[in-house]
Amino acid sequence: MRFASGKWIRSLPPVRCEIAIVVPLFNEADNVRPLVEEIARVFGEGAHRWELVLVDDASTDGTWDRVNESAAGDPRIRGIRHGFNRGQSAAVWTGISGSDAPLLCTLDGDLQNDPEELPRMLGMLGGDCDFVCGHRVHREDGWVRRVSSRVARWARSSALGHDFADTGCALRAFKRSSLAGVFPFNGLHRFLPILVAGNGSRCREIPVKHRPRIAGVSKYGVWNRLGRGLFDLVGVAWYQRRRIAWVELESTPGAIPANR
Repeated sequence: MRFASGKWIRSLPPVRCEIAIVVPLFNEADNVRPLVEEIARVFGEGAHRWELVLVDDASTDGTWDRVNESAAGDPRIRGIRHGFNRGQSAAVWTGISGSDAPLLCTLDGDLQNDPEELPRMLGMLGGDCDFVCGHRVHREDGWVRRVSSRVARWARSSALGHDFADTGCALRAFKRSSLAGVFPFNGLHRFLPILVAGNGSRCREIPVKHRPRIAGVSKYGVWNRLGRGLFDLVGVAWYQRRRIAWVELESTPGAIPANR
């Protein structure tokens, strides 16, 4: 048993692998199979062991059935289902917590993120980079979402001092170690690059492809995208100003390292 997204759930020990690709899903039944096929094709039978963690956020359509079908046909695919709807941030955190892989990737389940970008992003991780996030240069979205993103970027940059162009892009690759000090909250997925940069991790933002939605419908409108994001901004700004910065430490010989 473990605690995740507000309730105790039964879970199996995580599959040992190098890379975990986490995908939150809510009412994306028609997109599950194509997404699984794309990711399997991109990562294939390469040298790196990987797993795909599909997190169903209590969908009301056939999403969970499609997840079970995919998992039954490939041991690298695992499904986790929330008992009730908790939102995208909770689903992402459940997936991250449900794997012990040292390298993590995230992307949306609506097929608008291109999985082919992930190997390139993973390849950038190293001694001088801990977190790579995408920037959707050519957005395949309606004007409301594009305008909302521009307003949100201005607000984030003004309040937080980090000018990431597109923190709403779910396409990311990062070291698990970059999450040190990051805590889960509703809205985390919008601020993750900023929180990671705030703990001293080295971040890089790169342009990525963005595709039009071909199945299902968007779950975001003006309020739950721009309005809620600006509301959360107040709390994140407070935390960023109050968080305890990492400092170099020195201890007596034989002492247990204080940063463990």
